[in-house]
Amino acid sequence: MEVAARERDFVRVAGPDAADYLQRMVSNDVEALAVGGACPALLLTAKARVIAPLVVWRRGDEDFLVLTEPGLGDRVREELLRLRFRATCEIEAEEHESVLVFGGAEGFATDWPGAREMLDSELAKTLDRDELELRRIEAGVPRWGHEIDERILPAEAGLDATHISFSKGCYPGQEPIARLHYRGHTNRELRVVELGAGVEVERVTSEAKRPDGSRVALAYVRR
Repeated sequence: MEVAARERDFVRVAGPDAADYLQRMVSNDVEALAVGGACPALLLTAKARVIAPLVVWRRGDEDFLVLTEPGLGDRVREELLRLRFRATCEIEAEEHESVLVFGGAEGFATDWPGAREMLDSELAKTLDRDELELRRIEAGVPRWGHEIDERILPAEAGLDATHISFSKGCYPGQEPIARLHYRGHTNRELRVVELGAGVEVERVTSEAKRPDGSRVALAYVRR
């Protein structure tokens, strides 16, 4: 089992209307989560631009913890408060320490293939920041401020396959997301590329060096 620290911001959404409210606000089916279950999701504008990538963890019937990237917690909390209206739920920041666990069954599902996430664990860290970044790039996991920002459509970063339910009810950004999914295609897509391999890319967003000296990157490639 390998363990790495992961920087996170946290927002608690809890109360009688918490499940219904989050279901109407984020892109994945959080009402379908059993207690202890989690899923990746997106908080989007009406035009399907990404406000924040999320993981939603159902800690109890009426208690959810929303995990997002560092620096985005206030924006997520403010957006959820702004649109809460009559929904009966508390929305407040929490503080935790998060780790990614590779090769273990502990923790909850997260937005990283092959990993689980745990909070406030005493597990010893076995991967440093550079090793984790190399693993992220090789796994094709997009990161806020690198592969994901307000300019990127979710499908361009491959998030439509992991962060979006196409069978749930309405949420901000659903119409353009569905229209692109069923009727169109993106003009670019995120790929893992070997630098120096002659691949023509539009924009390199992250890169790292392997132990053998070769370099691997995430880049947007024109379709």
